[in-house]
Amino acid sequence: MDNSTFRERIRLKLLEALPGEVSHQKMSPLNRPITSEALKSITDYRESAVAIVLFESNDCMECVLTQRPEYDGTHSGQISFPGGKKEDSDEHLEATARRECEEEIGVQLTLEHLIGALSPVYIPVSRFLVLPYLYFLPSTPIFLPDAHEVAEIFTFPLFDLKNEKLISTMDLKQTNGDVYRNVPYFNLNNKKVWGATALILSEMKDILDSID
Repeated sequence: MDNSTFRERIRLKLLEALPGEVSHQKMSPLNRPITSEALKSITDYRESAVAIVLFESNDCMECVLTQRPEYDGTHSGQISFPGGKKEDSDEHLEATARRECEEEIGVQLTLEHLIGALSPVYIPVSRFLVLPYLYFLPSTPIFLPDAHEVAEIFTFPLFDLKNEKLISTMDLKQTNGDVYRNVPYFNLNNKKVWGATALILSEMKDILDSID
């Protein structure tokens, strides 16, 4: 299908009941609570938003991801979407996604680029409740990464998500010495994408599967 048809079909899908936690559970570690259950006992979470940026390149739909720098923190070196916590100056969470995208990777988004929102994901380790917003750009953006926030920007063909061979599991050692067993991840551009980012991509995958 052409890009205008694709965007419209995705937009309409995002207005329907989303697969949400059914999708999230496919890429969740066994000990990770689903968002709705976690929020029953947690009230001090922090609101945040991320931008899922799509663009066309050589007749291929590409999706943008970033890798965080190595640092002494819970998300050191992880793969993520551009995004962050809501500031008092942000009118709403969608504005947060656009602001953070510009600050982290130098890409200015407008409401004209917005397709819609996916389901929220709660991140227990940092107590963030993340709302993902989906955007489409008609051409390849110029990236200007913030070195303090981003170690690397990379893209992958969006429809690679439909390739089941790119999904695997790994054992993940934490900084405190604990080991998480059989953690699911997407192998995208030779990067292991797990955690909240994988949960969001899992819902995106199921949405793509539903519009074929």
